[in-house]
Amino acid sequence: MIQAIVFLPLLAALVAGLGQRFIGTAASKVVTTGALFASCALSWPIFLSFLGGHAQESVTPVLHWVSSGALQFNWELRVDTLTSVMLVVITTVSALVHLYSWGYMEEDPDQPRFFAYLSLFTFAMLMLVTANNLVQMFFGWEGVGLASYLLIGFWYKKPSANAAAIKAFVVNRVGDLGFMLGIFGTFLVFNTVSIPEILAAAPGMAGSTIGFLGHRFDTMTVLCLLLFIGAMGKSAQLGLHTWLPDAMEGPTPVSALIHAATMVTAGVFMVCRLSPMFEAAPVALGVVTFVGAATCLFAATVGTTQWDIKRVIAYSTCSQLGYMFFAAGVGAYGAAMFHLFTHAFFKALLFLGAGSVIHAMHHEQDMRYYGGLRKHIPLTYWAMMAGTLAITGVGIAGVFGFAGFYSKDGILEAAYASGGGGQVAFWVGTFAALLTSFYSWRLVFLTFFGKPRWAASEHIQHAVHGDHHDHPADEHSGDDIHHAHAADAHEGTAGYHPHESPLSMLIPLGVLSVGAVFAGFLFNHQFIYPEEGMAFWKGSIAFDEHLMHAAHEVPTIIKWMPFTAMAIGLVIAWNSYIRNTALPARFVAQFGLLHKFLFNKWYFDELYNVLFVKPAFAIGRFFWKRGDEGTIDRFGPDGVAALVQGGTRLAVRLQSGYVYGYAFVMLLGLVGLASWAMVRFL
Repeated sequence: MIQAIVFLPLLAALVAGLGQRFIGTAASKVVTTGALFASCALSWPIFLSFLGGHAQESVTPVLHWVSSGALQFNWELRVDTLTSVMLVVITTVSALVHLYSWGYMEEDPDQPRFFAYLSLFTFAMLMLVTANNLVQMFFGWEGVGLASYLLIGFWYKKPSANAAAIKAFVVNRVGDLGFMLGIFGTFLVFNTVSIPEILAAAPGMAGSTIGFLGHRFDTMTVLCLLLFIGAMGKSAQLGLHTWLPDAMEGPTPVSALIHAATMVTAGVFMVCRLSPMFEAAPVALGVVTFVGAATCLFAATVGTTQWDIKRVIAYSTCSQLGYMFFAAGVGAYGAAMFHLFTHAFFKALLFLGAGSVIHAMHHEQDMRYYGGLRKHIPLTYWAMMAGTLAITGVGIAGVFGFAGFYSKDGILEAAYASGGGGQVAFWVGTFAALLTSFYSWRLVFLTFFGKPRWAASEHIQHAVHGDHHDHPADEHSGDDIHHAHAADAHEGTAGYHPHESPLSMLIPLGVLSVGAVFAGFLFNHQFIYPEEGMAFWKGSIAFDEHLMHAAHEVPTIIKWMPFTAMAIGLVIAWNSYIRNTALPARFVAQFGLLHKFLFNKWYFDELYNVLFVKPAFAIGRFFWKRGDEGTIDRFGPDGVAALVQGGTRLAVRLQSGYVYGYAFVMLLGLVGLASWAMVRFL
């Protein structure tokens, strides 16, 4: 069964990618989508069997892979509780994204290639989560990197898409260098790349030291920090996060697939899979906690200022990943995986819902040119409402809550119960929950409420009139949504009516809405409650039963803090974008520097441009002009060519064609030969 789950997407990718000219677009879509739904149908029984306590860990051999001295490992598919969770997350979201893409990509002439890339991406992610050794995990790790590069740059004729794909590829290479060094170091220390053998031996290495960069350091700290650098790149943590927002250049289904349940969660999965190693490295866990909390806060602040609907959700993803990492940092790996699980449903729902809005608004992504859409696209509106209620954590303890209410609150309670740096992460996470509520409801209010503001959109005007209009409001102009063209909104939009998405796009929204509403309520006991959690995880992660007991016994006021933060964010957003719409502009006018700092993403891109990009280009130009052209070409091919050319010109001048000239040269030769003979022999 596991072989079919993993290899059906690969087979479908090969059929659609290589055979598209023979089978056509429709058949390519059917093959890839059918294969993913088959993998999904096979994954859920595995997950439910672990949920019911009936399944045991299994390892299925595929082939003998490498045998080189001490380095020996096979290609094997490992299935345990952690894998089963990832299987349903990956295959469910991917299958729904495939179906959604039928409607969203309907007008694209290159659909077979798109669906082949989607399936290839899914195969690589499945290889990653079923890996039984670090090399196989790295194979899947690099596979999703390649597929994400292809998907982000799918519209390769757009310079911005190419730039975004290259940026994602390069930034991830930085993280992957750390991951590779971590794998090399792990093999050096444990003399194996087998994950079960490494995890069994990890506690015994606590307190040992290793030589690194000319000094002695704690062995497990060095290894875990190097591995975590890889997780930072793949899961877009602060410092290696800059690729994530730019990845919005890919089609919206790509955003849902990469940012919801698959590639960006690979780092969280890796830390949880190797949790016994991290448990032996308290310093590394402290770094994970700090980086996760900092990322959570950074992304939430930036998300409050963005106008592009997809970028808001992208920064939301970055922030939610921060929650998962600081949960792992305080030792609450079950809570981290639970948030990964619920996040997959509501974040995929929000991305696909945003795609439905963009589809209705003729590819307009700026929320300043939306407004009043709930009457025109009601099904999309209710789906987005379900996703927003889930991500903001709406719920009442002991009664009912949406998905994020259980998973995010579980993380915050565990962080508070862990004490020390975990309590700092709790307060940071609580403030980030307030910001999350604000920017999430801001998105809903700007998009679905108020009067239509479509007149200013060049996309809508082009759709109605066939002409072109520049955007009247610069993207840096602040938070005033009532710009000069709002007064004639009704006149400008009379010829355009937003329309609901086709059924192929609405069905995935409906299914994901169910997950966003009920996933937390149905599964929270198995993931994070002490007794049930121990039985569910069965040793596939380092589940701290005492920490989870303490998390459920934190003071009542602590339990209500996330809900209070959510309510405050909701009230601020309602007051700013429904009741008093002039308030945001006044805030920006008063705190212009702060708004500019946040809008420009804390100037990380500009800083990296100065520190890394410009010096890299300068070094490249130096080697190009001075090294390649000035030295190698000058004295190599160009110099030889010039010498040959000069010799040719001289030879041409000597070849005059006159007999007396040739006779004169022959005479000179005879005189020279005779002179040499006289000197030599007389």
